[in-house]
Amino acid sequence: MNDPFAEQAQSGAEATCDGGRRRLELFNQHRSLLFSIAYRMLGSVADAEDMLQDTFIRWQRTNDEEIRSPRSFLVTIVSRLCLNQLESARVRREEYYGQWLPEPLLTLAEGNASEIHESLSMSFLVLMERLTPKERAVFLLREVFDYDYPELAQILGYAESNCRQILRRARQHIARNRPRFDTSLEQRERLMKEFIHATEGGDLQGLLAMLAQDVVLHSDGGGKGPALPRQILGAAKVARAMVGGARTLVPKTLAQRLTQINGELGVVSYLETIPYSVLTLDIVQGRIRNIYIISNPEKLAHLPHL
Repeated sequence: MNDPFAEQAQSGAEATCDGGRRRLELFNQHRSLLFSIAYRMLGSVADAEDMLQDTFIRWQRTNDEEIRSPRSFLVTIVSRLCLNQLESARVRREEYYGQWLPEPLLTLAEGNASEIHESLSMSFLVLMERLTPKERAVFLLREVFDYDYPELAQILGYAESNCRQILRRARQHIARNRPRFDTSLEQRERLMKEFIHATEGGDLQGLLAMLAQDVVLHSDGGGKGPALPRQILGAAKVARAMVGGARTLVPKTLAQRLTQINGELGVVSYLETIPYSVLTLDIVQGRIRNIYIISNPEKLAHLPHL
């Protein structure tokens, strides 16, 4: 004789299992969007993955009747988690050794999607650091992910009028320095190769010919990798710093590979197959305006080995 209680328990377990699979499938459908938001908000691959994990836990624990739209619900959760994370991250970054730069992200070629490249570029993410957490959240969701004001208000829990004011301030903060992509891939690749060749060869005049007069050298070692303690400004100082660093800070046995970093052409250097540093260039009107070098091993740990 069948046990009705056992059958009911089995039926309930199967329903729970099916519900869990459905939740997982729905989450995975939106995972790419959630990571895109979290990474741009935080500038950290590791932190973005943590936010996705926390979002998934909350997603699993929420009753179905509380979820009208899975996409809206998940975007709301990850956005608010990132806002909280940014508040605490500001304190840590003020105590960070040297300049803090975003973690580099390996990206696939996406044709001429300049908007995607802009919002992923190292220059854009560094610029985002000038904004308050609220300004950053509103700006990214509105300007990059194209949410309208009613959606912004619902996601972030602000009034629509407040969202408009926050966005206005954010636009004012970054208007003058917003990255521009006016150089072809072929030109960027040529300039990158010439830059590396001149740096390694100690060619100061060759470097000066590539650099904008107001060029800035940014480096992030986090006290754990070779880096300068502060930004270097001006073509002459940057050229000397690059040549001097190549002679004294960089191992001679590095292997280098051109790849796409944050939607732009970059170079990953490897020491015995392990990522040692990442270099990207911000190029405007055929001249290098910003140089970004990341050598903090913690920020390179997620990159694949050679």
